[in-house]
Amino acid sequence: MDTVFINGLQVDAIIGVHDWERQVRQSLLLDIELAADTAGSGDDLGRVADYEAVAARASAFVIDGKYKLLETLANDLADALLREFQTPWMRLRVRKPGAVRGAESAGVQVERGRAPSSSPPFPASA
Repeated sequence: MDTVFINGLQVDAIIGVHDWERQVRQSLLLDIELAADTAGSGDDLGRVADYEAVAARASAFVIDGKYKLLETLANDLADALLREFQTPWMRLRVRKPGAVRGAESAGVQVERGRAPSSSPPFPASA
């Protein structure tokens, strides 16, 4: 099984538990991987995950969600993408730049479905 991916999709959203966080949009970065049979696509977009459609759906979900916790957002978004794009496996990383002083970002990574056998985790520097 192959994977298609989107790395560093920036989405501005209401996210956080503090009162001030509920008043401003903050940037989140999404890294998304979906299992796909790219060899069997026959060069037909209809037979693989459409990056633009995945990015648009993920962005809309995050913008409309107004979650407090990244963990809840990541779990709900992963479930939605898995279901809507009918993939047997997906991995999602949601990062919040500047969330921890001294760190580039903090966040959460979730996986759903049956992982392809050769699917290493996202690189630490991503």
